[in-house]
Amino acid sequence: MATIEKPLKKEKATPWRMMRYVGFGIATIISLSIPWITMDGNHLFLLSFDKLKLHLGFVQFDMQEMYLMPFLLMIMFLGVFGLTVLGGRVFCGWICPQTVFRVIYRDLIETKILGLRKRIKNKQQEPDMSKPENKVKKLIAVLIWIVLATLAAADFMWFFVPPEDFFVYMQHPSDHMVVVGFLAGVVAFLVYDIIFLKENFCVYVCPYSRIQSVLYDDDTVMAIYNPHRGGDIYNDDKEKQFTKQKDLLAVNPTAECTACESCVTVCPTHIDIRKGLQLECINCLECVDACTTVMGNLGKESLVVWSSEHEIYDQGKTRYFRPKIIGYAVILVLLAVIVGVMGSKKEHMLLNINKETRLYSVEKTVDGKYDVKNSYIFLLQNTQDQKYKFFFDIIPPKGMEGKIKLEQPTGPFEVSPDVKKKKIVTLHTTDELVDDKTKDTVIPITIKAYALDKDGKIIDKIVVFRQATFTYPREDMLVKETEGK
Repeated sequence: MATIEKPLKKEKATPWRMMRYVGFGIATIISLSIPWITMDGNHLFLLSFDKLKLHLGFVQFDMQEMYLMPFLLMIMFLGVFGLTVLGGRVFCGWICPQTVFRVIYRDLIETKILGLRKRIKNKQQEPDMSKPENKVKKLIAVLIWIVLATLAAADFMWFFVPPEDFFVYMQHPSDHMVVVGFLAGVVAFLVYDIIFLKENFCVYVCPYSRIQSVLYDDDTVMAIYNPHRGGDIYNDDKEKQFTKQKDLLAVNPTAECTACESCVTVCPTHIDIRKGLQLECINCLECVDACTTVMGNLGKESLVVWSSEHEIYDQGKTRYFRPKIIGYAVILVLLAVIVGVMGSKKEHMLLNINKETRLYSVEKTVDGKYDVKNSYIFLLQNTQDQKYKFFFDIIPPKGMEGKIKLEQPTGPFEVSPDVKKKKIVTLHTTDELVDDKTKDTVIPITIKAYALDKDGKIIDKIVVFRQATFTYPREDMLVKETEGK
């Protein structure tokens, strides 16, 4: 007797909403963790307005080394733009703090915890605030959000004021009113934005929605309604034609849309995805989940899918690796390489050398030699976290080794962390470096500056080389400079 095999049930796909929640959790953990990740006192990322430092990848950069910031900003903006070309406003729906905070407040606090809202799937129906119990719930929701907004604001501040300093400042708030003011301002904004402004921020305030219309193309992946299967709910003038399924079927008997409007009621920005591409859509894919549930109960595929216009309207395959995407990828890789190379050449001390206005001075020694001196202004900054003694060595051209010497300072000098110290440095020679009767001779030299550790050894990372010149006078100037001295 032959056995009849039952057809396997189609495995239910994980709702996009649940995947977004996982993404929100990961993003939250990352944003809360980054300010605390340090190595040898350097942060993974910190733009310190307090100490005028940039920490990037556990390397500390002084404000004079902020040449990396333009590249970091380009990576950020081009990354978001490239992501938009590929996946629409996926940043808005999956990463943007505004969306994450609204989900926490509306779906978690108001709906799941307090029951102020009835269902997550109905975001259009506002709570009935005429009921006293709802007013109490609303107050509790606001208080909970104020606490969370304070944590979010503090986390934001930690990217500019490191936690180890932030908590010290908070112990004496009257001495750090700027930090307190910024913290209070961010909290106030988050409370107003999330509780009162809501998704109107995405629709009316955020400029990103206007930029996206320029970046989209026919292969951009987004939440999109399939009118070939569902039927045209709106006409060419974007006017709604049908509100009931029977009216739609009377015109288009093959239309599959049930006119349940589950995709409408679940939308956080209050749009109807069946109307076509709209700037307000943040690609949260809530409408995809809603339609998947409704059509799944009928044994059919969702009418709203995460796809491209090329795939839906032209029945073609979405081209993910198209020239525009490849171009963004190449530029981002190049920028990342540039940042890596430039960051690897970071110097752990800053040294500027300028020649004094007087080219040289000449004195005659007791044994009749000419002592030629060149003076320089050295501006040195210790960018490390501890005090060091700094030394200078002179590296002259080949053949002049040991002939140009350091006269002043006579020994090392200490520089405290983040302190800029100006020093007059004098080089001199009593040797006849050049025999030229027609012109002064400019001799290229190299200045080596370095620091020593407690054992008297050179610290490898605190060594810099600077190119300079030593001017040796022509023969008649040697005599002229020493006359009357």
